Amino acid sequence: MTAELVRGQNHPVSHSRVEIRVSAGTPVLALASLADEQGRFAGDAVLAHPGARSLPGVQAPGELADRHTLAVDLDAVAADVHRVGVLLVLPPGGPARFGSVPASYVAVADPAGAELAGYTLTGLEAETAVVALELYRRQGAWKVRAVGQGYADGLGALLTDGGLPAADAAALAAAALRTAAPAAQGDGTLAALRSPARDLRAPQAPATPAQNQVQGPAAAPEPPGPVPVSGVPYAGTPGPAPGGDTGGSPPTINYAHPRRRRTSTEPPEPAPRAAAPQEPGQPPRPVAGDASGWSMEERLYNQVWGMFEDLARTVAAYRSAVEFADSRMDRELDEALSDPRHRLGGSGNAARDTARARREELVAQAQAVLDRDLAQLIAESEVVEPALPAAYARWDNPVWHDSRATAPPEENPLALRLGDLHLPERPDLRIPMLMRVPLERGIWIDNGRTGSEAAMAMDTDRLRRAAMDMAVAHAVRLLAVHPGDRFSVHVIDAAGAGAASLAPLVRAGVLAGPPAAGAHGVTQTLARLTRRVDLVQMALRAGAPEDLPPDVDTADQLLLVHDFPHGFDDRAVTQLRYLADEGPAVGVHLLMVADRDEASAYGPLLDPLWRSLMRLSPVPDSHLADPWVHHAWTFEPDLPPQGSGVLEQALDRVAQTRRTTGP
Repeated sequence: MTAELVRGQNHPVSHSRVEIRVSAGTPVLALASLADEQGRFAGDAVLAHPGARSLPGVQAPGELADRHTLAVDLDAVAADVHRVGVLLVLPPGGPARFGSVPASYVAVADPAGAELAGYTLTGLEAETAVVALELYRRQGAWKVRAVGQGYADGLGALLTDGGLPAADAAALAAAALRTAAPAAQGDGTLAALRSPARDLRAPQAPATPAQNQVQGPAAAPEPPGPVPVSGVPYAGTPGPAPGGDTGGSPPTINYAHPRRRRTSTEPPEPAPRAAAPQEPGQPPRPVAGDASGWSMEERLYNQVWGMFEDLARTVAAYRSAVEFADSRMDRELDEALSDPRHRLGGSGNAARDTARARREELVAQAQAVLDRDLAQLIAESEVVEPALPAAYARWDNPVWHDSRATAPPEENPLALRLGDLHLPERPDLRIPMLMRVPLERGIWIDNGRTGSEAAMAMDTDRLRRAAMDMAVAHAVRLLAVHPGDRFSVHVIDAAGAGAASLAPLVRAGVLAGPPAAGAHGVTQTLARLTRRVDLVQMALRAGAPEDLPPDVDTADQLLLVHDFPHGFDDRAVTQLRYLADEGPAVGVHLLMVADRDEASAYGPLLDPLWRSLMRLSPVPDSHLADPWVHHAWTFEPDLPPQGSGVLEQALDRVAQTRRTTGP
């Protein structure tokens, strides 16, 4: 089964001979680079390109095309080469940037042709040369990492940034691109190289000038799922290295494309056409699934992503207009007051009134545009929310009560709803916060009272119960939206303080075992999951995943830890950190309920753990940012309605499915 990677994620490479397959949305050059352990280029033989196709262990394609295959023999790569990069470069005379063409797809395949890992390069904008992925050595074994970063200034800038002198980089880039020049000339070729702008959604009304001026931030080194944004240490976004920190720059929520089902060469199903407008000049009525994708589930995912971006940019345009109106009024008032004639006569008051009137006029115009755009988004949300599948739907959505819609799933979901996001301009317009599945990083539900004002105003016991209820709801959702035999849940509740919240899971009998209690239970559970991670990693490196011991559960595993660090000794803390770092790549995921202050005795030892987890709050908290303009979004958890039996109903269906499909 192909491991679908997201930017920054890695995966073991279990074969020494592999193929790198490139499927681009436009003709590109596919090159291979060789670098040392620090990622620096050294010497002359650092780039395999059409003019010099072969380097030790690497064979690059010889022409410009939209599909490529690069042959790599990792055993033949020189000992001082630690990174083999796969570069995609737009040719001269072709599209001006990767952001204007369909997303490229890159895969690593074994000699038999089976894909080991794949990566869709999303989120590109002005780049003309990108590092798609890299094969790198780690502890004597090779892995592949999805990179998806590039340079607007092209291949020369990429090579210079890798350590080559500017003159050498320019000469090498020119040699590589020279082979592409003939292909960009001649009859009709240039037209064939041009690609229409990427459009994941149905046509919309043109953006306002202020909207066109809003630019999203440059792509981060690793786009994880939604991550915290605040000044506290645990809110850092992972950087190039796992657990790295951004030094205070706002982290982002990322809704990049989920994995693609590439079992067919057919293009994705087109989005449904929007209904005709009811009146001339009115926008078309929204339609659920109004985005491209290989399935309705993926189209809805991409539509949510589009709504998220639309709301971010719409509000940014409004705020920018208000800021401009304020600054213009201040400037006009300063000019009026700086003239002595205005101060002595009555004209000063008139000038001030005029400045304020202009400001109000500009703000009213911006408000009208905002109201128009928000009305369209609200109408779209009213159509999309009822159509969401169970994995994306709120707990009060009828889909959770429809026996046909909640039949045992046959495939894993693309994403999981964690809660809602909204902005102060329209708090009732909620955007689903979706996290890709499988979870590429753990989740930390903060039950401490120092995380937000809402938490500080809440009773400690109620806050802790709300956090555990939230964790249990996520665990139930994960169980309900996975096929019955593909997901297992383990619980560590060392002090037994979460028994009330865990009761539905325990009664349904869907846990892998009773909740682990006491230090002994913590040790046993962590040892069992650590062993699973080690065995699966070794099997993948050896290229024999089918040779795992029979007692190893190959289903994805979720470890729910309550009241950390109670019951954890130093060895247990080290094992937990190991699971958080290495577990997601081999199907072991962490869901932790904890107060960071209670673990302060460990000092900076646990900083990498907190940074590696995505922090969520059981109460409303404005600690998340979007990747375009970095608004502070308020996150609200999605919990079952009070008195509802929806969790019990979902667990009953999971238990029934396991009874009917079990051995």
